Amino acid sequence: MTDLPVLRLKPKMDPRRIRFGYPWVYDNELVMDRRSKALAPGSLAVLEDAGREQMALVAVNPNSRIVGRVLDSADVTALNEDWFAARLTRALSLRETLYDQPFYRLIHAEADGLPGVIIDRFGDTAVLQPNAAWAETHLDTLTAALIRVTGVTNVLKSAGGRARGLEGLDDADAVLAGQAPDAPVPVPMNGATYMADLTGGQKTGLFYDQRPNHAFAAGLSRGGSVLDVFSHVGGFALAALAAGADSALSVDGSQPALDLATEGAARTGVTDRFQTRKGDAFDTLTALAEEGAQFDVVICDPPAFAPSKPALDKGLRAYERIARLATPLVKPGGYLGLCSCSHAADLEKFRTSSIRGIGKGLYQTGRSAKLIHTGFAGPDHPIHPQLAESGYLKSLFFQL
Repeated sequence: MTDLPVLRLKPKMDPRRIRFGYPWVYDNELVMDRRSKALAPGSLAVLEDAGREQMALVAVNPNSRIVGRVLDSADVTALNEDWFAARLTRALSLRETLYDQPFYRLIHAEADGLPGVIIDRFGDTAVLQPNAAWAETHLDTLTAALIRVTGVTNVLKSAGGRARGLEGLDDADAVLAGQAPDAPVPVPMNGATYMADLTGGQKTGLFYDQRPNHAFAAGLSRGGSVLDVFSHVGGFALAALAAGADSALSVDGSQPALDLATEGAARTGVTDRFQTRKGDAFDTLTALAEEGAQFDVVICDPPAFAPSKPALDKGLRAYERIARLATPLVKPGGYLGLCSCSHAADLEKFRTSSIRGIGKGLYQTGRSAKLIHTGFAGPDHPIHPQLAESGYLKSLFFQL
């Protein structure tokens, strides 16, 4: 028995999808009567099927397309610190198995049992993104459990991003515990040192998801020249230099990001082989081709060109254009890496647009291309088996 309010599936809705593990319940699947619409965003409810059989404990946001997020079985009626600690402990155990230093994504939302929650760890500081209303409501309890389980002393809230806007949440960053670092945090990864700006950088300050793809590209780069486009804080370039690349050029539109990349190069001890170039990626690729520049390895890792289904067609054209412009910059026998972090562009669509762009870039050159590797996010970004959206990152490596 529970005093929690009830959300009920419509009579014609098949409950098996939820019973088999799908973590979201949409507004058009539920009986959204006056009482359901009046529930406070972030509150808890019991999900029932049309026959009034209890199915799950869900977090509610009537103002979102995803009205219910499955949290636990229906016999759980409250979320206390122990509840959060149990999930954090499981997540921490996996990361400590995978990595020997405390730099990783600790919580990857639904796949780690905390829907809409992202937590990246940077040593004794954790950056938390509560991208769902229920997580914002329980933020103090979650923070206390995070400190208890991991021993971090600083917890920062990162409130940027499209997801919070869709949930009707604010964009105000905050310090939840301890204090914010007064300087960028050095992060060791793939033999390089990256500088993460945890308060003024993108997302949580660093993209851990590309770690295995950085490593693969670095293996192709030994003794060669590398062009890293949309480089952010030196992503592929620094990993390549740490692995023995002769030179690397990082291109990004943000001078602060390139400054962090330069500092990372200094800490890695590769300053003499590292250069940066600020500018629009499309314009810079065009300019480099006009200059006759070519590289042994070219990597393009743009932001999400297709963050939603309405943006898909435009995004796929952008991926195709990037591939077309990057292709002539690859030396014969060299390698081209193309990445997408767009949820809406699945692997097949991204691969098709990339291959089309490469074909246009190679037209009338007599050269050919072969796909040699497909990469995804690292294992600290697990995929929820029922939620394709959690497997957003794709990388394709071609030899030209």
